[in-house]
Amino acid sequence: MLVLLPPSEGKASSGRGAPLRPESLSLPGLGAARAAVLDELVELCAADEEKAREVLGLSEGLRGEVAKNAGLRAAGARPAGEIYTGVLYDALDLASLDAAGKRRAARSLLVFSGLWGAVRVTDRIPSYRCSMGVKLPGLGALAGHWRAPMAEVLPEAAGDGLVLDLRSAAYAAAWRPKGEVASRTATVRVLHAPTRKVVSHFNKATKGRIVRSLLASGTAPKGPAQLVEALRDLGYEVEAEAPTKAGKAWSLDVLVTEVH
Repeated sequence: MLVLLPPSEGKASSGRGAPLRPESLSLPGLGAARAAVLDELVELCAADEEKAREVLGLSEGLRGEVAKNAGLRAAGARPAGEIYTGVLYDALDLASLDAAGKRRAARSLLVFSGLWGAVRVTDRIPSYRCSMGVKLPGLGALAGHWRAPMAEVLPEAAGDGLVLDLRSAAYAAAWRPKGEVASRTATVRVLHAPTRKVVSHFNKATKGRIVRSLLASGTAPKGPAQLVEALRDLGYEVEAEAPTKAGKAWSLDVLVTEVH
């Protein structure tokens, strides 16, 4: 099973660990695309703070994020699972999983990123600020920058098992499973059952809890149909829509009655 996650906008501090070693990151086929984004982001943030703030869409209160980006190469690095914070990651709570759950997380979780493309939760990265919606002056829209290298690398990473896609739209734009991979992909929405509406906070929190439930239980569904049964067994109310055409993903709605 491969689980595709969005990053968090806010991130923990880098700490005092050893600095980034780009060559050590998973998915080495993304290396050249990563280097291009890192080079331009560091140069932009080191050269012109106001322009960088405008390009990155940062408020006055987030001005310090520009200096953070300028120092990325020398900043301490920590496992991505510790860097990413926020509602989804709080609910996922990787640190409290048992040893077996942590091993499953290391194998199956892939976090998408405007800067790194995608990383495993065990990859050591510094704290940064660069969303997938950013348009860098030289490279253009980052989602477009990542499409070609992702199309080369991600099908192999997906292997022959289930792909559980929990990404937001901005990050899904960087890679959309196609063909045979799409047929074993399941996308998930979390809906407030009484209103049938998506509410951001509990959408993220429930997705985090879903992933945690799968990792903690050791459940390993082979495909979307098996995922539906596994989630129901774990106590989730799930409505599923199988694709009507070849090369399309399954759509799953997880219904939640309480907003929390």
